[in-house]
Amino acid sequence: MSDDKRDILEVLKFELNFLEQGGYGRSVRTPWKPTSVFQDSLTCVNFNDPERPHPCTECFLSDYVPEQFQAEDVPCHHIPLNAAGETVDTMERQYTQAEMEEAVKTWLRQAIQLIEQERARRAKTAAKVCACQPPTATA
Repeated sequence: MSDDKRDILEVLKFELNFLEQGGYGRSVRTPWKPTSVFQDSLTCVNFNDPERPHPCTECFLSDYVPEQFQAEDVPCHHIPLNAAGETVDTMERQYTQAEMEEAVKTWLRQAIQLIEQERARRAKTAAKVCACQPPTATA
């Protein structure tokens, strides 16, 4: 489990919005340098820091990376994005940037929906528990 203290739902929503607004197009500052999904976004715990001082295990995205890929240089590029198990790593060689970004958007929407459903379920369960508790006496 990651050490990331940010709200995973908010960060995933930010990443989706980032992609929907054009996201990983070429940088104005470095148009010759290709951008990297997740790494070139505020989602990354090492964003804009070439030294990469934080281990990727500190990022909540590491929770989505299969165990066998946790030690990879860029573990988040090994998150399965679809039922076929395609990842950013595999898609970089076979698809256009736009196609890969569409797959990431779809994955983000699904992850967001699952988190929202789980939080709603927990809130509903907590509300039921609270309703069953006897009122406390006040003196």
